[in-house]
Amino acid sequence: MNAIQSRLAALDAYKPEPYAPDDLDSFWRYTLDEFADKPLNGTRTLAEPLFPWMDVYDVRYEGFDDTPIAGWFLLPRMERGRQVPCIVTYHGYTGGRGYPERYAHWLLMGYAVFAVDVRGQKGHTGNRLASPHGMAKGWVSQGILDKTGSYYRAVAIDSVKAVEWAAMQPEVDPGRIVVEGASQGGGIALLTAALSGKPKLAVAGVPNLCHMDFGILNSTGSLTELADFVNEFPDKLDAVLHTLGYFDLLNLAPRIRIPVLVTVGLKDTVCMPETIYAAYNRMTCDKEIYPFPFMGHEHAGSRVRLTIDFVRRKLGEAAVHTDA
Repeated sequence: MNAIQSRLAALDAYKPEPYAPDDLDSFWRYTLDEFADKPLNGTRTLAEPLFPWMDVYDVRYEGFDDTPIAGWFLLPRMERGRQVPCIVTYHGYTGGRGYPERYAHWLLMGYAVFAVDVRGQKGHTGNRLASPHGMAKGWVSQGILDKTGSYYRAVAIDSVKAVEWAAMQPEVDPGRIVVEGASQGGGIALLTAALSGKPKLAVAGVPNLCHMDFGILNSTGSLTELADFVNEFPDKLDAVLHTLGYFDLLNLAPRIRIPVLVTVGLKDTVCMPETIYAAYNRMTCDKEIYPFPFMGHEHAGSRVRLTIDFVRRKLGEAAVHTDA
């Protein structure tokens, strides 16, 4: 067994103990019930596309609170008149929904796309979440001492509501919705899959929100913000870890029941392979994982091809519809 094979064998066997709070299931049952009937107050406004074969709508909807969450809703013109699958996609940390043309590959396949902002980050969406105490730089420490008012809970509901909004659109086949993303977006895709019964598939490239007790100790990514917070308030470590336990995919992985594709970079210091495998190894669903031995926290073109192939296979769709 060479060094790479040995590393992969150790990761395949890596199964740390979950640190789920005792009321994890009741917390999410209460939370999802609380927001089940909250109105989306959604709007979609036709925008001018860069490419002539797509219809572009600038969307606003409400999730956790009255913050208007921005998104692009994109439709392939070649599929007008029929319901199509929809890719609900979430971006990486500090990012935003970007420009519509970045999702052109999905439209070429005949799929709709709903690309949403994560509140407060570098998109078109603000953040009206209350802050009962100060934060470290960034966003993830907002409300970290209170599970009900934490940034993670707000993002979780925003993301579940994004799928709900997509499923309501007349052009979308509600039985063929895919949640997808990389890094923060990959973690959100898996979190949404664990909390919502609407997605059909989930694709997570180098996902975060996994094994966060390990990550806060070792990661060079967003969890360093929580480490900085605890450095300032060392007596709050237990409270921080307690809150993380409600949102950690290490604890929520068994709730995922749909097919899942995960990619991981063995040189990743942001979403380290230990964290990803810890959550993946606890999933009991139909699942596939693809490790890249020499990749860090980047998104190789081959990952995009893996994603497209996975979605095509699992949805049973042709790659491109040629009829107008």
